[in-house]
Amino acid sequence: MKGIQSIFVVFALLAFACSLASAFDPSPLQDFCVAINDTKHGVFVNGKFCKDPKFAVANDFFFSGLDKPGNTSNPNGSNVTTVNVDKIPGLNTLGISLVRIDYAPYGGLNPPHTHPRGTEILVVVEGTLYVGFVTSDPDNRLFTKVLYPGDVFVFPIGLIHFQFNIGKTEAVAFAGLSSQNAGVIPIAKTVFGSNPPINPDVLTKAFQLDKKVVTYLQSLFWSD
Repeated sequence: MKGIQSIFVVFALLAFACSLASAFDPSPLQDFCVAINDTKHGVFVNGKFCKDPKFAVANDFFFSGLDKPGNTSNPNGSNVTTVNVDKIPGLNTLGISLVRIDYAPYGGLNPPHTHPRGTEILVVVEGTLYVGFVTSDPDNRLFTKVLYPGDVFVFPIGLIHFQFNIGKTEAVAFAGLSSQNAGVIPIAKTVFGSNPPINPDVLTKAFQLDKKVVTYLQSLFWSD
């Protein structure tokens, strides 16, 4: 009898847990939730405080400037102009953002990086890009493609990816991300340019490099 009662209790708990799970709605339950920095009169939702909807204005959903090229005069020869919730408060809770990427001729590079919170879909507007991503361990498969104007490529969430300008002219691409703030982790800068620095012995062993090479790489000024 006790065994039957125990089974009944387990099923009851499972049913209760399922009811809670089915009651959860991951989508916003309002039209929008414009982000504000006013903690006194705001409601905290998904990383940002929200203003009262009746005080929302058109500019909360507006950004101007993606027609302007970014400055690619840096070691990587690229520039990313991000339009996320910090630029358009109305993006808060909507799970989407946008970037413009400019690449210098002859090797402008958006270096290997990941977006921990978003998948990226990229469309080339000008130039020719060699792009790719690498799958997770243990396969570590590399998927690459040469893209021309009008071509589209997807970088799955969390995977290391890159874009490299193999053309003789400037290149421009736009990308949408499935997060209001997808985040970015540039691999080289994160590993060799952390603050404070990672113990060189760790990197020496991890990358099977001479320690002098590691300390040299850590001494460089790392650009995104």
